[in-house]
Amino acid sequence: MNPLRLLADIGGTNIRLAWQDQPGGPLHDTRVLPCANYPTVAAAITAYLAEQGLATPREAALGMANPVTGDAVRMTNHSWSFSQRALRAQLGLQRLLVLNDFTALALALPLLRPEQLRQVGGGAAVAGSAVVLIGPGTGLGVSGLVFPPGSHGGVPLSGEGGHVSLAAQTQQEFDVLRILQARYGHASAERAVCGAGLVDLYQALRQLAPSNPSGPSGGPSGPLGASDPSTAAQVTERALQGSDPIALQALEMFCGFLGSVAGNLALTLGAHGGVYIGGGMVPRLGTWFDRSTFRPRFEAKGRFQTYLAAIPCWIIDPGATPALHGAARALDIAGSA
Repeated sequence: MNPLRLLADIGGTNIRLAWQDQPGGPLHDTRVLPCANYPTVAAAITAYLAEQGLATPREAALGMANPVTGDAVRMTNHSWSFSQRALRAQLGLQRLLVLNDFTALALALPLLRPEQLRQVGGGAAVAGSAVVLIGPGTGLGVSGLVFPPGSHGGVPLSGEGGHVSLAAQTQQEFDVLRILQARYGHASAERAVCGAGLVDLYQALRQLAPSNPSGPSGGPSGPLGASDPSTAAQVTERALQGSDPIALQALEMFCGFLGSVAGNLALTLGAHGGVYIGGGMVPRLGTWFDRSTFRPRFEAKGRFQTYLAAIPCWIIDPGATPALHGAARALDIAGSA
């Protein structure tokens, strides 16, 4: 087969790939490949094309979990790096578009159907108002859409909002952030609100527990013990099962921090169009997330509590592969410019 375009959504852990035979057409042969299995992005793409029996596509759009500011691309949470010009030549493409993965996801927001979203609090969205997009996964992605006059699909925002400084609201959070600062130097939102961040929260809370002899005045925590969770999935499982009180504290703190950051973004953009939550972590929490500290912390902005209480938040179904549709839309927009 000779596909018109290749589409990819590249995170720190997985690369999702699909292809289209025409603009606006359906996505075919969507696959998820572990990034760690391939030395380069070109190797992963080549393997996908060979597996699907596809010829070289005419064009490709890659949404990547890192800033894209020039020809050289280097991932924030993975080792892949490349020159856009060299990759285009290596793959034999006529056109290559590389953009931030959350910019691609933002472009897909107007395409999402109601059954691909689950609302968590708030009222109705205000048409034409800005929307916020935030998503914890391997890292913390942030974007949004604004709607200038005459823009129906919205203009995406390209930034690195996941790396803003994280603010504490309780003494326990201050103590946890002090530990993260000692370990990393800068306690960004991503340091707590992502997969590795959830493990770091667990480790910090364990260090602060009264039974820990180092106590709150101890230095940066050491390696996790053999019986402690080492992945976000393990922390989440223990928390939801109720088998580990520290895991439950960590997950609640994770959701609280996510709510605070999302509320800050909603205030900054005046996001009466709503807040969309992407990424792979929150959908796995199911309806537990609805009862978590997320929504109270989202609204906890003093005199602007009522302002935020009206703003709806939606969890995006990751099975809809929205970022791939957003990458396709980016090609459509670039082609019509």
